[in-house]
Amino acid sequence: MEFFQKRFKVFLVIFVAVIVLAVFGFMAIERLSLIDALYFSVITMATVGYGDIHPVTLSGKLFTIFIVVMGVGTFLGVIANATEIMLNKRENKTRLEKLNMLIGVFFSGVGTRLLADFSRFDPQLEALRKNLIVTNDWSEQDFLKTDKQLQHYGYAIEIHRFDLEQLKDLLMRQRDFLLRLLENPSLLEHESFTQLLLAVFHLIEELACRSELKGLPESDVAHVKGDIRRAYSLLVKEWLHYMKHLKRQYPYLFSLALRTNPFDQGASPIVR
Repeated sequence: MEFFQKRFKVFLVIFVAVIVLAVFGFMAIERLSLIDALYFSVITMATVGYGDIHPVTLSGKLFTIFIVVMGVGTFLGVIANATEIMLNKRENKTRLEKLNMLIGVFFSGVGTRLLADFSRFDPQLEALRKNLIVTNDWSEQDFLKTDKQLQHYGYAIEIHRFDLEQLKDLLMRQRDFLLRLLENPSLLEHESFTQLLLAVFHLIEELACRSELKGLPESDVAHVKGDIRRAYSLLVKEWLHYMKHLKRQYPYLFSLALRTNPFDQGASPIVR
């Protein structure tokens, strides 16, 4: 998309430059007024054809040939690139919608459960929870403000209270599901979600490589803790972005997400 936009700008600058040259050229050679010269320049470059006015001097005709050669290709280039940009925007929007569907499937399948499990052993959970009780009244500014606040959050985990065997069982059951998500080519359009999946999958591999998760040395416990923290922080940020997307695009899905908010102790899927 960026390449097409740069190319469009180049064509547009050349097109405007040729228009300006044509206007002043026709004013000087054909003795036309500013409006007539502009009109004459545009219909020449657009290949519409002449009607009430046309070049009458030899110099004017030669200059018109030059403008046609220079301007017609540039004019068509502007139109073609503008069309290409619009088509690419539509295609990107379609791909993004498909990707957001994948993100929704991820949180429905395992993401929300992981958020609930990780946050339960966060000693500073209350500080995080008060910022993530999303409501129907939240605006774009509320999401932006919370996103900035999350950048300074520590995502601590009390690893010794964590049941690593239970976490391993949960993730191993979801391994094939996560692999299928990673294989989706649409992920290339969403770097942050890709990083989240890779972090979760890395955690699966770390836990799967250890036949026994009890009695690990402190150095290894600290290593696993770091992997959990990485996945935890990416989960929280991606969940917030997904909630923002639902609020903007899918109110009925947003309603369910509010009623199953893993950070809301009073959340319930039952509508009351």
